[in-house]
Amino acid sequence: MNRHIGSDLDDFLAEQGLGEEVSAAALKRVIAWQISEAMRLQKVTKKALAERMYTTRTAVDRVLDQNDPGMTIATLTSAARALGQRVKVRLVPDIGVDNS
Repeated sequence: MNRHIGSDLDDFLAEQGLGEEVSAAALKRVIAWQISEAMRLQKVTKKALAERMYTTRTAVDRVLDQNDPGMTIATLTSAARALGQRVKVRLVPDIGVDNS
């Protein structure tokens, strides 16, 4: 019998030790998409965003690369500011974790 029947994806990923990695990758995909959308709506090119961020187009490419997990909060803040946005980061309780 399959022991994963009835469990959810979060349980499976945690059991495999992949929960944090998958969560970080999903977060990067969302952030990259949000920046891309803001650029599209404002008709801002990569070159223009790089100039506004005082960086290179290559750095902007890394920010927009959904598969590149390495982005600092400073870089994210710079990209957001260059698009007239701000970054809001907060911690939320992890459901299912016993904090007692």
